[in-house]
Amino acid sequence: MPELPEVETVARALRAEVLGRSISEVCVLDPKLAHLAGSALPGKRLLRVERRGKYINCHLSDRRVLQLHLMMSGRLLLRRTSDPADRFARVLIGLDDDRQLRFCDARRFGRAAVLSPARYREFDAGLGPEPLGRSFSSRLLGERLVGRRVALKSALLDQRILAGVGNIYADEALFRARISPLRPAGSLDSPALRRLHRALRHVLRASLALGGTTFGIYANAHGDEGAFQAMLRVFRRTGEPCPRCRTAIKRLLVGGRATHYCPRCQGG
Repeated sequence: MPELPEVETVARALRAEVLGRSISEVCVLDPKLAHLAGSALPGKRLLRVERRGKYINCHLSDRRVLQLHLMMSGRLLLRRTSDPADRFARVLIGLDDDRQLRFCDARRFGRAAVLSPARYREFDAGLGPEPLGRSFSSRLLGERLVGRRVALKSALLDQRILAGVGNIYADEALFRARISPLRPAGSLDSPALRRLHRALRHVLRASLALGGTTFGIYANAHGDEGAFQAMLRVFRRTGEPCPRCRTAIKRLLVGGRATHYCPRCQGG
C-alpha cells in the first residue's frame, strides 16, 4: 500500500500541474464508484491539493473535498485526453486543459468520495499528527504512545496515533532506532522516543527525496516509479545479513502484519 512518501509524491505532482484548473467532466467506469457521477463535480475548480495521512484531498471551489485513497494497487495518473487508455481505469476526471486525472486500480480496493466541509473536518480530526509536520516532536510522539500496551509496530500503523506511516517505514524506522517492533508502545523512555522520532523523519524524508518505494505497482502522477526500494535495510530482506551486525534479518507477524527486523540490533 502506498504510504506517506508515495502519496505525498503524487500530491506534489498534482499541486504543480492542476491547481486552478476546472473539472470539465467525470466518467465513471467502475460501478463501485458510481456515486461520483452524481456529485456535481463539473465546473468546480481545484483550489488546493493536500495529503493527509495516506489520503489525497482535492479542495474544490465549492468548499467540498474530492478525496482519494489508493489502497493496495491504486494509481492517480495525469494524462492528455488523447493518450492511450490506461489499464484498470476506474474514473476519468476531465480538466479544462484537455487533460485527465485517471484513477486506476487493478484490485478495485481504492476509494473515492466527495466530502462536505463538515465531513472533512471530522475526517481530519480522526487522524493522528503528521510525522513530517513542524509540530511533530519526540514529546508529542511520547504523548501519542503513553499508556498503550500494544506492540510498538502495531501502534505505528494505527492511523489514529500517527498519520501516514505503514509497514515499510515502520520497519525501517524501528531498525534505524534500534528498537524492537514487539516492545510495548507505552514503554519507551525519552532516549528511545528521540531515536524513534529522528528515525521516522529520516526514512520518510529520504524516501520522499527518491520518489517513494515501488514494489511492482506504485508510480507517481506521471507514471514514474520510486527508487527508495534500493535503500531498504530490513523490509523484505528476510534471511539477508543485517547491514550493521550481519545477523540474519528475521520476519514475523505483529498484529497480523509482516514485520522485518534484526534480532540482535533490535532485540526480541
